[in-house]
Amino acid sequence: MSSVSSVGTTSFSQRLIDFLDRIEYRRLEGYGEREHAFSLRYEAYVREGMIPIGFEKRLTDDYDHADNGHVFGVYMDGEMASTIRVHYATPENPHSPTVDAFPETLLPEIDKGHIVVDPTRFAVHPAVSGRHPELPYITARLGFLASEYYSANLGLASVRVEHQAFYRRLFGMRPLCPPRQYHGLKKQLSLMGIDYCAVRESVIARYPFMNATAAEMDFLFGPTHSTLEKVATAVFSGRVEPANLH
Repeated sequence: MSSVSSVGTTSFSQRLIDFLDRIEYRRLEGYGEREHAFSLRYEAYVREGMIPIGFEKRLTDDYDHADNGHVFGVYMDGEMASTIRVHYATPENPHSPTVDAFPETLLPEIDKGHIVVDPTRFAVHPAVSGRHPELPYITARLGFLASEYYSANLGLASVRVEHQAFYRRLFGMRPLCPPRQYHGLKKQLSLMGIDYCAVRESVIARYPFMNATAAEMDFLFGPTHSTLEKVATAVFSGRVEPANLH
Protein backbone atom coordinates (compact mmCIF):
# COMPACT_ATOMS: atom_id res chain seq x y z
CA MET A 1 0.00 0.00 0.00
CA SER A 2 1.06 3.61 -0.58
CA SER A 3 2.51 5.84 2.10
CA VAL A 4 1.67 9.48 2.71
CA SER A 5 4.59 10.06 5.09
CA SER A 6 6.20 12.62 2.77
CA VAL A 7 2.96 14.51 2.15
CA GLY A 8 0.98 16.51 4.69
CA THR A 9 -2.37 14.98 5.60
CA THR A 10 -4.27 18.12 4.59
CA SER A 11 -2.70 18.40 1.14
CA PHE A 12 -3.05 14.67 0.51
CA SER A 13 -6.70 14.79 1.55
CA GLN A 14 -7.27 17.57 -0.99
CA ARG A 15 -5.55 15.45 -3.64
CA LEU A 16 -7.98 12.64 -2.84
CA ILE A 17 -10.97 14.99 -3.13
CA ASP A 18 -9.66 16.24 -6.49
CA PHE A 19 -8.95 12.68 -7.63
CA LEU A 20 -12.59 11.72 -7.01
CA ASP A 21 -13.50 13.91 -9.99
CA ARG A 22 -11.82 11.31 -12.22
CA ILE A 23 -13.55 8.38 -10.54
CA GLU A 24 -16.80 6.56 -11.18
CA TYR A 25 -17.97 3.81 -8.83
CA ARG A 26 -20.10 1.09 -10.38
CA ARG A 27 -21.86 -1.80 -8.70
CA LEU A 28 -21.15 -4.62 -11.11
CA GLU A 29 -24.09 -6.81 -12.08
CA GLY A 30 -23.74 -7.46 -15.79
CA TYR A 31 -21.75 -10.50 -16.89
CA GLY A 32 -19.13 -8.55 -18.84
CA GLU A 33 -18.36 -6.05 -16.09
CA ARG A 34 -18.10 -8.72 -13.42
CA GLU A 35 -15.82 -10.85 -15.59
CA HIS A 36 -13.62 -7.80 -16.08
CA ALA A 37 -13.37 -7.44 -12.29
CA PHE A 38 -12.60 -11.15 -11.85
CA SER A 39 -9.79 -10.86 -14.41
CA LEU A 40 -8.39 -7.74 -12.74
CA ARG A 41 -8.44 -9.54 -9.38
CA TYR A 42 -6.58 -12.46 -10.91
CA GLU A 43 -3.84 -10.26 -12.37
CA ALA A 44 -3.35 -8.37 -9.12
CA TYR A 45 -3.36 -11.48 -6.92
CA VAL A 46 -0.94 -13.37 -9.16
CA ARG A 47 1.38 -10.36 -9.19
CA GLU A 48 1.32 -10.31 -5.37
CA GLY A 49 1.95 -14.06 -5.13
CA MET A 50 -1.42 -14.65 -3.48
CA ILE A 51 -2.71 -17.28 -5.93
CA PRO A 52 -1.07 -19.61 -8.46
CA ILE A 53 -1.21 -18.99 -12.19
CA GLY A 54 -4.43 -20.50 -13.53
CA PHE A 55 -5.73 -21.44 -16.96
CA GLU A 56 -8.96 -19.41 -16.67
CA LYS A 57 -7.16 -16.19 -15.61
CA ARG A 58 -10.03 -15.12 -13.35
CA LEU A 59 -10.59 -15.10 -9.59
CA THR A 60 -14.12 -15.66 -8.34
CA ASP A 61 -16.00 -17.75 -5.77
CA ASP A 62 -19.49 -18.37 -4.45
CA TYR A 63 -19.38 -15.24 -2.26
CA ASP A 64 -19.58 -13.14 -5.44
CA HIS A 65 -23.18 -14.32 -5.81
CA ALA A 66 -24.32 -13.93 -2.20
CA ASP A 67 -27.47 -11.92 -1.50
CA ASN A 68 -25.71 -9.87 1.17
CA GLY A 69 -22.78 -8.73 -0.97
CA HIS A 70 -21.87 -6.46 -3.88
CA VAL A 71 -18.96 -6.40 -6.33
CA PHE A 72 -17.75 -2.91 -7.28
CA GLY A 73 -15.58 -1.55 -10.02
CA VAL A 74 -13.70 1.72 -9.60
CA TYR A 75 -13.32 3.42 -12.97
CA MET A 76 -10.65 6.04 -13.57
CA ASP A 77 -11.11 8.13 -16.70
CA GLY A 78 -13.62 5.54 -17.93
CA GLU A 79 -11.43 2.44 -17.41
CA MET A 80 -11.67 -0.06 -14.53
CA ALA A 81 -8.68 0.68 -12.33
CA SER A 82 -9.58 -1.29 -9.20
CA THR A 83 -12.26 -3.48 -7.68
CA ILE A 84 -13.52 -4.45 -4.25
CA ARG A 85 -16.27 -6.69 -2.87
CA VAL A 86 -18.37 -5.71 0.15
CA HIS A 87 -20.57 -7.98 2.27
CA TYR A 88 -22.70 -7.08 5.27
CA ALA A 89 -23.27 -9.84 7.82
CA THR A 90 -26.28 -9.73 10.15
CA PRO A 91 -27.99 -12.13 12.57
CA GLU A 92 -30.38 -12.98 9.73
CA ASN A 93 -27.50 -13.72 7.31
CA PRO A 94 -24.27 -14.15 9.29
CA HIS A 95 -22.09 -15.37 6.42
CA SER A 96 -19.36 -13.43 4.66
CA PRO A 97 -15.85 -14.40 3.55
CA THR A 98 -14.12 -13.04 6.64
CA VAL A 99 -16.80 -14.10 9.13
CA ASP A 100 -16.50 -17.64 7.80
CA ALA A 101 -12.69 -17.48 8.02
CA PHE A 102 -12.63 -16.10 11.60
CA PRO A 103 -15.87 -17.47 13.08
CA GLU A 104 -14.74 -17.69 16.70
CA THR A 105 -13.94 -13.96 16.71
CA LEU A 106 -16.80 -12.60 14.61
CA LEU A 107 -19.85 -14.81 15.17
CA PRO A 108 -20.11 -13.79 18.85
CA GLU A 109 -20.38 -10.18 17.67
CA ILE A 110 -23.15 -11.05 15.23
CA ASP A 111 -24.91 -13.10 17.93
CA LYS A 112 -25.12 -9.87 19.95
CA GLY A 113 -27.18 -8.40 17.11
CA HIS A 114 -24.28 -6.47 15.64
CA ILE A 115 -23.87 -5.75 11.92
CA VAL A 116 -20.49 -6.46 10.34
CA VAL A 117 -19.27 -4.92 7.07
CA ASP A 118 -16.66 -7.04 5.33
CA PRO A 119 -14.73 -5.63 2.32
CA THR A 120 -12.68 -8.26 0.49
CA ARG A 121 -11.07 -9.01 -2.90
CA PHE A 122 -9.41 -5.58 -2.93
CA ALA A 123 -7.40 -5.33 -6.16
CA VAL A 124 -5.79 -2.45 -8.04
CA HIS A 125 -4.87 -2.92 -11.68
CA PRO A 126 -1.10 -3.64 -11.82
CA ALA A 127 -0.67 -1.19 -14.71
CA VAL A 128 -1.82 1.80 -12.63
CA SER A 129 -1.09 0.84 -9.02
CA GLY A 130 2.33 2.47 -8.91
CA ARG A 131 1.35 5.65 -10.73
CA HIS A 132 -1.71 6.58 -8.70
CA PRO A 133 -1.19 6.31 -4.92
CA GLU A 134 -4.71 7.69 -4.45
CA LEU A 135 -6.40 4.55 -5.79
CA PRO A 136 -6.10 2.35 -2.66
CA TYR A 137 -7.70 5.12 -0.60
CA ILE A 138 -10.45 5.75 -3.14
CA THR A 139 -11.18 2.01 -3.33
CA ALA A 140 -11.15 1.46 0.45
CA ARG A 141 -13.70 4.30 0.73
CA LEU A 142 -16.41 1.89 -0.47
CA GLY A 143 -16.09 -0.21 2.68
CA PHE A 144 -16.40 2.90 4.85
CA LEU A 145 -19.52 4.05 2.97
CA ALA A 146 -21.03 0.58 3.30
CA SER A 147 -20.52 0.77 7.06
CA GLU A 148 -22.53 3.99 7.09
CA TYR A 149 -25.26 2.66 4.80
CA TYR A 150 -25.79 -0.58 6.71
CA SER A 151 -25.36 1.01 10.17
CA ALA A 152 -22.42 -1.26 10.92
CA ASN A 153 -21.16 -1.85 14.42
CA LEU A 154 -17.93 -3.45 13.22
CA GLY A 155 -15.93 -2.69 10.09
CA LEU A 156 -13.37 -5.26 8.97
CA ALA A 157 -10.26 -5.66 6.87
CA SER A 158 -8.65 -9.04 6.10
CA VAL A 159 -5.15 -8.11 4.99
CA ARG A 160 -1.55 -9.24 4.88
CA VAL A 161 0.51 -8.16 7.88
CA GLU A 162 2.55 -5.74 5.76
CA HIS A 163 -0.66 -3.89 4.81
CA GLN A 164 -1.85 -3.37 8.38
CA ALA A 165 -0.23 0.07 8.59
CA PHE A 166 -2.44 1.38 5.75
CA TYR A 167 -5.66 0.41 7.54
CA ARG A 168 -4.37 1.61 10.89
CA ARG A 169 -3.51 5.00 9.40
CA LEU A 170 -6.69 5.41 7.36
CA PHE A 171 -9.33 4.00 9.70
CA GLY A 172 -7.61 3.45 13.04
CA MET A 173 -8.09 -0.31 12.67
CA ARG A 174 -6.41 -2.74 15.04
CA PRO A 175 -5.60 -6.46 14.73
CA LEU A 176 -8.25 -8.68 16.29
CA CYS A 177 -6.40 -12.03 16.16
CA PRO A 178 -3.28 -13.59 14.65
CA PRO A 179 -3.00 -14.15 10.86
CA ARG A 180 -4.22 -17.42 9.36
CA GLN A 181 -4.88 -19.17 6.08
CA TYR A 182 -7.74 -17.53 4.23
CA HIS A 183 -9.90 -19.27 1.61
CA GLY A 184 -7.07 -20.91 -0.26
CA LEU A 185 -4.76 -17.91 -0.63
CA LYS A 186 -1.03 -18.67 -0.59
CA LYS A 187 -0.27 -16.05 2.08
CA GLN A 188 -1.92 -15.70 5.47
CA LEU A 189 -4.24 -12.78 6.19
CA SER A 190 -4.71 -10.94 9.44
CA LEU A 191 -8.05 -9.76 10.76
CA MET A 192 -8.41 -6.06 11.60
CA GLY A 193 -11.46 -4.20 12.79
CA ILE A 194 -12.94 -0.94 14.06
CA ASP A 195 -15.97 0.16 16.03
CA TYR A 196 -17.40 2.15 13.13
CA CYS A 197 -19.55 4.52 15.17
CA ALA A 198 -16.63 5.36 17.45
CA VAL A 199 -14.25 6.34 14.62
CA ARG A 200 -16.63 7.74 11.99
CA GLU A 201 -16.30 11.43 12.85
CA SER A 202 -12.53 11.34 13.34
CA VAL A 203 -11.96 9.54 10.02
CA ILE A 204 -14.09 12.07 8.12
CA ALA A 205 -12.39 14.98 9.90
CA ARG A 206 -8.96 13.67 8.88
CA TYR A 207 -10.01 12.54 5.40
CA PRO A 208 -13.04 14.57 4.23
CA PHE A 209 -13.22 12.58 0.97
CA MET A 210 -14.66 9.74 3.06
CA ASN A 211 -17.90 11.66 3.48
CA ALA A 212 -20.80 10.97 1.12
CA THR A 213 -24.29 12.16 0.39
CA ALA A 214 -27.33 9.98 0.99
CA ALA A 215 -27.90 9.99 -2.77
CA GLU A 216 -24.46 8.54 -3.45
CA MET A 217 -24.91 5.79 -0.88
CA ASP A 218 -28.37 4.92 -2.21
CA PHE A 219 -26.88 4.71 -5.69
CA LEU A 220 -24.11 2.39 -4.51
CA PHE A 221 -25.99 0.13 -2.10
CA GLY A 222 -29.71 0.61 -2.68
CA PRO A 223 -32.03 -1.57 -4.79
CA THR A 224 -30.97 -2.04 -8.38
CA HIS A 225 -33.18 -1.26 -11.35
CA SER A 226 -33.62 -5.01 -11.94
CA THR A 227 -34.70 -5.48 -8.31
CA LEU A 228 -37.17 -2.62 -8.55
CA GLU A 229 -38.57 -4.04 -11.78
CA LYS A 230 -39.13 -7.43 -10.10
CA VAL A 231 -40.90 -5.74 -7.18
CA ALA A 232 -43.06 -3.68 -9.54
CA THR A 233 -43.99 -6.80 -11.49
CA ALA A 234 -44.95 -8.56 -8.27
CA VAL A 235 -47.10 -5.61 -7.17
CA PHE A 236 -48.95 -5.32 -10.45
CA SER A 237 -49.55 -9.05 -10.56
CA GLY A 238 -51.05 -8.95 -7.06
CA ARG A 239 -48.32 -11.06 -5.40
CA VAL A 240 -47.14 -8.25 -3.09
CA GLU A 241 -49.17 -5.70 -1.20
CA PRO A 242 -47.85 -2.18 -2.00
CA ALA A 243 -48.23 -1.18 1.67
CA ASN A 244 -45.54 -3.73 2.58
CA LEU A 245 -42.89 -2.11 0.42
CA HIS A 246 -40.27 0.04 2.11
